[in-house]
Amino acid sequence: YKIAIAIPPENDVDVVAYDLGFIAILDAEQQNILGYNVMIGGGMGMTHNNRKTYPRLATCLGYVPKDKAIAVSEKVMLVQRDHGDRTNRKHARLKYTVDDYGMDWWRQQVEARLGFAFEAERPYKFTHNGDRYGWVKSTPGLNNFTMFVQNGRVANFPDGKPVKAALAELARVHTGNFRLTCNAHLIVADVKDEDVPKISALLARHGLDNLDYSALRLHSMACAALPTCGLAMAESERYLPSLIDLLDKIIDEAGLRQNAIVIRMTGCPNGCARPYNAEIAFVGKAPGAYNLYLGGSHSGERLNKIYRETVTEEQILEVLAPIIKQYAVERMEDEHFGDFVMSAGIIKETREGKDFHEV
Repeated sequence: YKIAIAIPPENDVDVVAYDLGFIAILDAEQQNILGYNVMIGGGMGMTHNNRKTYPRLATCLGYVPKDKAIAVSEKVMLVQRDHGDRTNRKHARLKYTVDDYGMDWWRQQVEARLGFAFEAERPYKFTHNGDRYGWVKSTPGLNNFTMFVQNGRVANFPDGKPVKAALAELARVHTGNFRLTCNAHLIVADVKDEDVPKISALLARHGLDNLDYSALRLHSMACAALPTCGLAMAESERYLPSLIDLLDKIIDEAGLRQNAIVIRMTGCPNGCARPYNAEIAFVGKAPGAYNLYLGGSHSGERLNKIYRETVTEEQILEVLAPIIKQYAVERMEDEHFGDFVMSAGIIKETREGKDFHEV
């Protein structure tokens, strides 16, 4: 049972990918949270070749003031407890209960337990769902540095980059906190103004301040997969970096190095790296073979759709190269890749989870 909170315009948590999500609505000065749009029924997991299972993005129940958020969380959980499917594990998630009963029924059930009605959904806009890398001012006198940690993988790598040892050294001198992001990166948080030069020098010494990557790589994510996860059917976090090396050549040739495209990979269809709302996604089927999905939204608010089944590395490059080049030449101003593949007729839009498998 997963819960997330997002503050627009940032959707760095993929708030509609979870069972329960809260989208913060701010005051006119954009400084204080007034309340939340409450989203229910998201979830990424599915099973290959079982069309009764599918990913789903959360749907809005309505708006509540911020002091009602905890009560709403409890009542949503109680409705799922009372009415969720306990006979079929592949149909047990809240997303299926939402589709089985419908949003009107869900709203009535939650409101009956709350004793008050939801207000109408408040307007908001997400612009992207990546992390804000580098130094960012926090509260007065404090600073945060968001570090790119490729697929969240921390080790002393054989290529000579001792990430694990460097982070251990950083932890010994840093007096603030560490925070993990939902995109598997690391925030060195609450660095005092006077400590910024020292922390910056340490990061630079170990190459941990290097953000000179393609926007594609900076917006990539992969699950752990092999050898850590017993459910994995294919490589993921160990393989995606080398695949991006190859895709970066195509990206550079197309002049798109600074154009962010959300790309994700998982070793199985359970969706732990949230592949199904990415603009480009690979889902493992067997060693060296993946299903290729296209068309998620850059802000994480639309599901993608399968484009090719069981493709190898050679086939991935063969399929994506002409699409990327077409995108570079034909896209509208500020049009994201996930939107382009639909407007160009390359892939159909997935309107809801139930039509995810319709091609």
